[in-house]
Amino acid sequence: MLGLTALLTASVFFGAAIYITWAEQPARLHLDDRAALVQWVPSYRRGFEMQATLALVSGLFGAGAWGQTGNVLWGLGAAIIILNWPYTLLFVMPVNRQLEAVRPDDAGPESRDLLGLWGRLHAGRSALGGLAAAIFLVAAGLE
Repeated sequence: MLGLTALLTASVFFGAAIYITWAEQPARLHLDDRAALVQWVPSYRRGFEMQATLALVSGLFGAGAWGQTGNVLWGLGAAIIILNWPYTLLFVMPVNRQLEAVRPDDAGPESRDLLGLWGRLHAGRSALGGLAAAIFLVAAGLE
């Protein structure tokens, strides 16, 4: 049961991340500079809370499944989903801080470039979530 919960939460993480990467971010970039920035701020804050929690919970359940079954794939999936935390802190958060420092009336080409960079970095989070979910799926299939 621990492994299936790890798979479920990693899959929800991946679904949310890929939605942002493939739908929300491209739509945001079609807005004018000010509107794109204004939309990004609350969207990111809400998404961060959800995705950070999902990554942590999935990692804990994956580690628990590894301990319970001895199947190293559960541990590998757990490590990969947890990698979202250092990846976000090291690469995404510096861009977040720069974006959060821009006042909406000062939005322009620089903030748009930062939003583009943020989207590319977020795609890395999507990839980590998808990889973890795939590994968990294989591990579940071997049970």
